[in-house]
Amino acid sequence: MYLVLLGPPGAGKGTQAKRLAEQLELPHISTGDILRQNVKEDTDLGRQAKGIMEKGLLVSDDLMAKMLDERFNNPDIKNGFILDGYPRTLLQAYSLDEILKSKGLAVDLVVYLNTSDQVIIKRLTGRLVCSKCGANFHVTNMPPKIKGVCDGCQGSLYQRSDDNEVTVRKRLEVYKQQVASLIEYYKKAQKLQSLNADLGAEIVLNQIIELSAKVR
Repeated sequence: MYLVLLGPPGAGKGTQAKRLAEQLELPHISTGDILRQNVKEDTDLGRQAKGIMEKGLLVSDDLMAKMLDERFNNPDIKNGFILDGYPRTLLQAYSLDEILKSKGLAVDLVVYLNTSDQVIIKRLTGRLVCSKCGANFHVTNMPPKIKGVCDGCQGSLYQRSDDNEVTVRKRLEVYKQQVASLIEYYKKAQKLQSLNADLGAEIVLNQIIELSAKVR
């Protein structure tokens, strides 16, 4: 089962991906994690990415595709994966298809976590992120056991500077412009399923598991 999770920032992609990976016994692949790992391990691709990020620029689609291509060589994906954070644009979707095709693989299911702006704003403006492992918490919905401390690794929690209402609204507008053609692409390929992610995380998780069972 090669599953892609799409959705706006704050839709719960990362949370769902981690739980799905456990339930379906598949690796959770996050482009953010891949990028950080390459930089940390000082790989050739990681050094290129670090140089770009230090200039305040975004890592190119081409470089990100190379990192994904390398990650997909790992035998742990032979039975599938849960991909979160990619693709974000139509060009990235084309790139993903080409990478998988070169390995005799293909995306089986794309789940779009459809979330209202109001819910996203509430989630993101209260989000807390672990500076060490990247785990997410929320000041009201999912507070840590100890204030300011990650439950898992005991790293310190912080609030991202762009998690404010004005910036979140701008990010949502940009996302909506980017995702429209992406949704249409996967609709035409008959791989897209849209879920109401305003519902509880447990309900959404069970719905995704049901969908994946029909495809497998």
